[in-house]
Amino acid sequence: MDILQTLQALNACHGPAGDESQVAAKLQELAAPYVDGCTVDTLGNLICHKKGSGPKVMFAAHMDSIGFIVTHIDDKGFLRFGQLGGLPANDLPGTPVRFKNGTCGTVAQEGQRKTGDEPKKRRIDDLFLDIGAKDRAEAEALVQIGDTAVYDVPARRSGERIFSPYTDNRISCVVLLMALERLKESSNDLYFVFTVQEELGLRGARTAAYGIDPDYGIAVDVTVAGDTPEAAHGYSSAAGKGAAIKVMDNSVVCHPAVVARMEDLAKAQGIAYQRDVIRSGGTDAGAIHQTRRGVYTGGISIPCRYTHSPVEMVDCRDVEACAALVAAFAQDNTLQK
Repeated sequence: MDILQTLQALNACHGPAGDESQVAAKLQELAAPYVDGCTVDTLGNLICHKKGSGPKVMFAAHMDSIGFIVTHIDDKGFLRFGQLGGLPANDLPGTPVRFKNGTCGTVAQEGQRKTGDEPKKRRIDDLFLDIGAKDRAEAEALVQIGDTAVYDVPARRSGERIFSPYTDNRISCVVLLMALERLKESSNDLYFVFTVQEELGLRGARTAAYGIDPDYGIAVDVTVAGDTPEAAHGYSSAAGKGAAIKVMDNSVVCHPAVVARMEDLAKAQGIAYQRDVIRSGGTDAGAIHQTRRGVYTGGISIPCRYTHSPVEMVDCRDVEACAALVAAFAQDNTLQK
């Protein structure tokens, strides 16, 4: 499976939090040859099941992205917007966007600061979308209140690095597909779940985990890479150093037995790995581990630079390592119900 081409196919879909059906359809097409069946639950989670008689193991990668939602159209045809997930206001001006119907535009900022004015921190309320409309009527012929937009930026590869919007978390969806592709026989009862609305509070993972009732839950996501110049030491992972085995984030303290087992599997199979501790942010693991009576929960993450910006960066060697570790855990015959 080509990492970049698969990521490009997923990014071509419209899939902000709350409207992920296009991404789900593409993922089902790609996953179907490797599983016994696929279902979509009420909230929109895509659940791909590979049957087994052993313990239930749930892998979750969220397929939603952050995005824009139109809240107002003014008389001149400019659009004000709210945010679906955490849009970084400082990174947005000049970013191309596209709506589900193909309408394109750009993010712009209110008028230039006057000489002598004190600079202020940029806010979402200081920004608007310009779709080239001459007035409200022309804008409303293209876009309605409540319509959503996403970054319209290409994904490219340079050596081992991929620069792309929405590697958070489409690259983890690619990881699950790669793991499915390399799976051999396993007695474990496997659920590969592509979740919705993670960016709005882990909503899809909560309902999916309740329905599946897994014995083990592994969230596959990106983690903030702490290897950029003058980065604060709030993040432990670095791009290019292997799969990041989560120990803790703001949503979960991973079960020590799961962390230890992942490290043992990585060592035994020669998979490059590192430990992942972040002081802020969370993943679907935060919802999974609290399901019903509790779930043995862990996380496998791809270090990612510039998360939530229009251009994020991951290392393909980390992607390969994460896919190998997911496959190893899925086939682990030491797991107990």
